[in-house]
Amino acid sequence: MLEKIRSRRSIRKFTVDDVDEKTVDLIIEMGTWAPSGINNQPWRFVIVRDQHIRNEISTQTRYSKIIQNAPVCIAVFLDHSRSYNYIKDVQAIGACLQNMLLTIHHLGLGGVWLGEILKNRQEVEKILGVPEGMELMAVIALGHTTEKSGQGNRRPLSEVILAHK
Repeated sequence: MLEKIRSRRSIRKFTVDDVDEKTVDLIIEMGTWAPSGINNQPWRFVIVRDQHIRNEISTQTRYSKIIQNAPVCIAVFLDHSRSYNYIKDVQAIGACLQNMLLTIHHLGLGGVWLGEILKNRQEVEKILGVPEGMELMAVIALGHTTEKSGQGNRRPLSEVILAHK
């Protein structure tokens, strides 16, 4: 597991090969195993495979090519009717997204968490026709990758640990 965490990278280029429904369902299921406050599980998902809809969504971000070329996009929403504390619920969605990205990596696929699209979240919500009370938190684009994972790097612990007390 530790090696999977260290080797996961954001993948932005995909083949045209489809990702089967069972695999996408597994990715979402693993996302739902993320912790959430009082186990409220505030996440909801829209799976977007349709090219026309992906093209429409892609107009809402400067990363349009990623969405256009990914065979599957998963829009992740915070369901305000399940919410009890906004900050905690947003953190739970972040944990859900990480679970999904680690599952994608574990399955040998590539994926990327797109957040810049949130600047136009209301337009994306309209395009996807989600009910009122659903707030877009991210879009994950995924597929079979054409990229090799890079090495990656992180700051040393001496730079990120504020204190040992």
